[in-house]
Amino acid sequence: MTNLQPRRRTTHRLSAAAALLCLSVVAGTATATAAGPSAGGAKRGTVVSVTPLASLDAQQATAYVQGIGFATPAERDGVEVDRVVYRTVTPQGRPTTASGVVALPRDPGTRALATVEYTHGTMAYRGDAPSVTDGPDRAAAVMFAGDGFAAVAPDYLGLGVGPGTHPYLDVRSETTASVDLLTAARVVEARHGTGADGRVLVTGFSEGGPAAMSVGRALQAGSVPGYRLTALAPVSGPYDLTGSELPAALNGQLLGSHAAFYAADLVVGWNRLHPLYTSPAKAFKAPYDRTVTALFDGDHTDEQVAAALPDSLQQLSTPAFLEQLRHPTGEFKRMFEAADSVCRWAPRAPIRLYDADGDRDVAPANTRACQAELASAGVNAPVLDAGATDHNGSALASYPRIRAWFDSLTGR
Repeated sequence: MTNLQPRRRTTHRLSAAAALLCLSVVAGTATATAAGPSAGGAKRGTVVSVTPLASLDAQQATAYVQGIGFATPAERDGVEVDRVVYRTVTPQGRPTTASGVVALPRDPGTRALATVEYTHGTMAYRGDAPSVTDGPDRAAAVMFAGDGFAAVAPDYLGLGVGPGTHPYLDVRSETTASVDLLTAARVVEARHGTGADGRVLVTGFSEGGPAAMSVGRALQAGSVPGYRLTALAPVSGPYDLTGSELPAALNGQLLGSHAAFYAADLVVGWNRLHPLYTSPAKAFKAPYDRTVTALFDGDHTDEQVAAALPDSLQQLSTPAFLEQLRHPTGEFKRMFEAADSVCRWAPRAPIRLYDADGDRDVAPANTRACQAELASAGVNAPVLDAGATDHNGSALASYPRIRAWFDSLTGR
């Protein structure tokens, strides 16, 4: 089964841009606390700590973003980048912490800022999260902040410096971690002498596509006081696992090694939430039944995980479990139904869907299925196709267009 982009660490190499960012890193940690009870009774969104990560002038921000591969115009402003650790909840609703990035224009003046929330794609290694590595996901936040937005980029649970393991494609916890970062961001904004005006433009890539749709639905429902959904622009997301993504993975339309990576991540992650098998041998063939669970502990790099997995879903999974992927039942079916529901609502804000017909990680049929579900609710969601490029290329091609669209919607 699958989902998403396998983020190979080579895509995180920054060359000259990395040098610029490293020169700009600010040492030290500052701690701030939001209003509300502290210690064990702290409210969701309460800030635990704020760590400055980088201070870039406009030229450095431009070199960084363009050096990653985003063909955007020059950044208009310098950018201050902070890591925020904040209080949120587990999938079971218990207190925990998560981390993420808040990036702000260096000189916002007295104006309140519209906010862009960016939800990232698949990663097995906690150290690849936006608040830890200066890769493409942090660059997306810097791109929007340098353009004059407040930008937030959650790491999700179990990634970055948060505890535990990542509940992969658990849309509920991706949503709570994302909206709680919006609340925490207000503290960071106040420290920098600015604030948010309540408008939130939501975008996300790959795994972050469904997360963005779910965050948008939460905002429209009023789940975050003081914020309102202003636009949605998800990119290349696996919105339709059972109808589009799994069939494409099983019939060879997707890259076999990537499909095995995503499937293993998903099955291990979901089994931690709701036991799907009594033994790994029920799901994974030998020798993978003895190794797969430990690979997704957050401490193995994507390269290490990929090297320890086979080249196809058929080599990874037992025949019985392959049948469960084709025709899920019981708790497995209910989990798929929840994951596949992210486009079954009617956004009142403008929405555009982005993908690439050359994508062999996330089948483009996912985007068409999302578009059709939105249309059935009376919502027109144009699809902007980046063409023959691959999965990561769909993000590099789409984000300059999304930035321009967000500018037009906010009068920039």
